[in-house]
Amino acid sequence: MPPPTRAELDVLDPAVMADVAAGQLRLSGAQALRLFHEMPIHELGRWADAVCRRLHGESIRTYVIDRNINYTNVCTAKCTFCAFRRDGDEDDAYTLEYDEVLDKIQELVDIGGTQILMQGGMNPKLPLSWYTDLLSAIKQRFPNVHIHAFSPPEFIEFIRFFDAPGASLQAKLRWVMKRLQEAGLDSIPGGGGEIFAPAVRRKIGLGKCDTQEWLTTMRVAHELGMNTSATMMFGHIEGVADRIHHMELVRQWQDRAIADFAADDGGRYKAFIAWPFQRENTPLGRCLEWGQGEGDDLDQPFPGDVVAKLDGSGDKNAHPLFGRRVRMAGSSDYLRTQALSRLYLDNIYSIGSSWVTMGPHIGQIALHYGANDMGSVMMEENVVSAAGTTYCLNEPMICRLIRDAGFIPAQRDNEYNLLRLHTDSSSPDLSIDDWSKLRSQRLHVEAVEETQPAVTLTVESSGAFSPR
Repeated sequence: MPPPTRAELDVLDPAVMADVAAGQLRLSGAQALRLFHEMPIHELGRWADAVCRRLHGESIRTYVIDRNINYTNVCTAKCTFCAFRRDGDEDDAYTLEYDEVLDKIQELVDIGGTQILMQGGMNPKLPLSWYTDLLSAIKQRFPNVHIHAFSPPEFIEFIRFFDAPGASLQAKLRWVMKRLQEAGLDSIPGGGGEIFAPAVRRKIGLGKCDTQEWLTTMRVAHELGMNTSATMMFGHIEGVADRIHHMELVRQWQDRAIADFAADDGGRYKAFIAWPFQRENTPLGRCLEWGQGEGDDLDQPFPGDVVAKLDGSGDKNAHPLFGRRVRMAGSSDYLRTQALSRLYLDNIYSIGSSWVTMGPHIGQIALHYGANDMGSVMMEENVVSAAGTTYCLNEPMICRLIRDAGFIPAQRDNEYNLLRLHTDSSSPDLSIDDWSKLRSQRLHVEAVEETQPAVTLTVESSGAFSPR
């Protein structure tokens, strides 16, 4: 049973927070909002770290060696935060051939990798057989590679593209998901989570699945015995209450998954990863930062905070500048949000550090703000890098960051089983004699040589982004 919620308690009382950290008390939304705004950041981090140490111990922090394979950039959605998608007729639109995918996986296996994260745009020209044949080919050649693939927005489009039979959304999802699972799909990533609050989601996720569809997709996966992850992209038009509402829905649906499926070896959310929006090359990034527009008053609340409600019922009309101003998340905002996620999501095992967007050293600091996992040794990434972020870490460097933070680095698999514990001189970082000769390569990016075309922006007459 989940721990009780005592909304009447003073969450700034150390005794109350001690109960939260011990797993004996569950935060309410209002308490979480107060923590975010009122608790000093170092204290918030200390409590989140206490939860992490209770769940994961004092000494070991993990990473995984995988490869992010973006199999196509052709996509029907028109998300305003995305610089990756293409309509399909551009010079740099692509869909990988099977041999290209298999070659990428071979390169992963050659460096000791155990997993692929395979996601793409929602390409209407690819039939179901394209996916099942690809999964079968991967499993035939690499039976021990874990396939973590196809986020909820892809599944929602799959049921439309493939004309899935069924009287309900769940039945249609089950029809598609079973076929992919039988072909080799092992688990499902949490891509497309963004922000669940409808007022925000309709502004930034044009043509993408709604909140109920996203959560239902994951529930069907859990029913079928597959684990998943949950994600949140913040630091754009949303308010802080929207972030907490997002966490609340993940926590609620995780409670249901555990109650309904755990006894039958069902799946659940294994991890939560939150990262800040990257604005470069995106339509949403063209919005002005709050305070830079004519008439912006920094003594007044950010428009997103005016609209945001803890129950997700915010009205986009509550502020005339909602959707037309962004509030980018810096390092402090990121660390606060991650720490809060560790405290709030008491039923999620792992919290991942987002060094891909925040940079290696903030990612390292995040290990003291509730994160137990540094994520992936990034061989390849195309979506975030398209928006201007190109951080890349090899295995020795990611191990060094973990060790320099005061922990023992360990390679894990998708289930968070430890594969290699790096304690002796043969460890990837401890075997390096001259760090000056070790330079990370730039991220691999699927692109042709032509310059990427400018991204067009569609606006309403009011100047706000058009809702779905």
